[in-house]
Amino acid sequence: MDYYNSISKGYDELHEAEQTKKLELISKKIDIYSNETLLDVGCGSGISTRFWKCRRTGVDPSEELIAVARQNDRKGKYLVGMAEKLPFDDNSFSIVQSLTAIHNFEDIKKGLQEMKRVGNEKYIFSVLKRSQHFDRIKLLIIQMFDVNSILQEEKDTIFLCGFQRTVPF
Repeated sequence: MDYYNSISKGYDELHEAEQTKKLELISKKIDIYSNETLLDVGCGSGISTRFWKCRRTGVDPSEELIAVARQNDRKGKYLVGMAEKLPFDDNSFSIVQSLTAIHNFEDIKKGLQEMKRVGNEKYIFSVLKRSQHFDRIKLLIIQMFDVNSILQEEKDTIFLCGFQRTVPF
């Protein structure tokens, strides 16, 4: 977390183009409507949160990144928090996403369980292919969620779960 606090001012410059490319790929496969509620777990500076034009909330353990997210997105709600202990009621969000963050969770299985608990049925996960935890994360996602489609992106594998309009495997 100290690392992310230390790079918070330049985070968007480092990651925005890469994240936007993933988000544009995802948006070609699914629809997210303005009346839906989205939770972005490991939201960083809010790049992946503010991309969507719906009611959105971002959670990240980095206080500095959350401060940047709040500055960049006045319409979203951003909280400092951990994936393993999300401060929301069951079924609070119509969509839960976590892009290139799961490998950073302290307890990957608990983080995924929490995301499933607070979500209704739609989930978006991107997993860094070179993560030492990739195979475990992929297996947990396939076991725990209704995976409709798996997309291959340059650095990530993207799992779309519970969406009606997706391109099949």
